[in-house]
Amino acid sequence: MSKLSSAARRLLLGAATAALALPAAAQSTTKTPKYSNEFLTIGVGARALGMGKVQASLADNATAGYWNPAGLTNQKNKYDGVLMHSELFSGIVKNDYAAFSMPLDEKSAIGISLVRLGIDNIADTRALVNEYGYVQYDKITYFSVADYALLLSYARKIGNIEGLSVGANGKVIYRNVGNFADAYGFGLDAGVQYNHKGWNLGLMARDLTTTYNAWSINAEEYQKGLNLSANENDPIPQSSTEITLPTFVLGVGRRFELPKQFSALVAADLEATTDGRRNTLLASSAVSVDPRLGLELGYKDLVFLRGGTGGYQKVRNGFSRSDKWQGQYNLGAGVAISGLRVDLALSRLAVENLAGNTSQTNSLIVSLGYGFK
Repeated sequence: MSKLSSAARRLLLGAATAALALPAAAQSTTKTPKYSNEFLTIGVGARALGMGKVQASLADNATAGYWNPAGLTNQKNKYDGVLMHSELFSGIVKNDYAAFSMPLDEKSAIGISLVRLGIDNIADTRALVNEYGYVQYDKITYFSVADYALLLSYARKIGNIEGLSVGANGKVIYRNVGNFADAYGFGLDAGVQYNHKGWNLGLMARDLTTTYNAWSINAEEYQKGLNLSANENDPIPQSSTEITLPTFVLGVGRRFELPKQFSALVAADLEATTDGRRNTLLASSAVSVDPRLGLELGYKDLVFLRGGTGGYQKVRNGFSRSDKWQGQYNLGAGVAISGLRVDLALSRLAVENLAGNTSQTNSLIVSLGYGFK
């Protein structure tokens, strides 16, 4: 029974993920759902996540390819690489990231980033019970639901304006729901960073030209073993195109030198989405804005403590049935020695269930970076 319960739990989670991933059937062939390609908004790098994802003005190593490609020209080492792994929901969801960046000359740099978010070994129990009503565990098969992104980045310092850089990403996306469906997508990002007299300013435009995902649905596999009626109340998903509308992130940060070789880096980001009203502090039918704050305390640029907050949403209290504002809070720490960076972050997420009640879940993120000449 424990084996069957575990399989059932994984199947339930996989079905929920697939339901989010599969584009809903409609008469039109192009759709603009809210939260499209949302796996690319989780964030990368334990330093960034420990600061509440406040990075538009600060990113200055290989992670800049994700947060703001303009920052690739500001990295301190000639070559830089980052690896990250995190697990969500008791390890069921795996989030992995790898990046590398290097200069082309004194004014330009390039980078490459890979992102994967997935659930593996989801049990397909549609053939568990045979035609005679007997359970056959050897008929259970397994599949994965995973999203992939490849980012190719280019950045360049602008003319004679000291501290000003621009950058862009070419983004290729692949999304897969076992044998049921998959999608290929392409989009462009663009960013600007300006550093002047201790101030860091940044602007990142994700999906600037909108990002297109072309979904291909395997209707035969989707229906196999299921009693589905293809009517307007229970339609079979159709192959279609899903688009992701632009998101803009405006950031500002400043570093302060403190006594006894301590330092403080304070930063804020404003993220504006354009896919309709969201559950954010500032929201309208056209644009929704999520403000974030981040802090990094350092000692001799060797040891760091971090904190950040953002993602405020109005949630329903399960007992009083009243609404209240609740945010996402992050903590982090890091060590940097001879080009090696080891960072940890603890992120606390608010999760709302189908009954409208909210609970808390923690996620531990570990990343390793190395810069060398």
